[in-house]
Amino acid sequence: MGDFENREREEVFSKKVRAGKRTYFFDVKATRSNDYYVTITESKKRLEDGVFIKHKIFLYKEDFEKFAEGLMGTIDYIKEHQEVVEKRYEYSDAPETAKAADEDFSFEI
Repeated sequence: MGDFENREREEVFSKKVRAGKRTYFFDVKATRSNDYYVTITESKKRLEDGVFIKHKIFLYKEDFEKFAEGLMGTIDYIKEHQEVVEKRYEYSDAPETAKAADEDFSFEI
């Protein structure tokens, strides 16, 4: 039964987004009844010991619209009240360093 449960929890789709010192994972998984849901994971390396700390939320399809409305409303509020400059990151072959496309410095991720 263990193999069956693991197979059911396999990722159906995964998208990795690197953003400076953080990496976000957007994963589609399936329930036992084959309903899809999303997990959103933030992963960040702790500077003191190099351990990756992860925070995860589960988003179920019946909540997609409300979640998207809340997220976009919150982002719109910030954009209306403060300047938001999004950074685009370019990654070299060395996975431990990242460089912001519009800046001249590298930093640990």
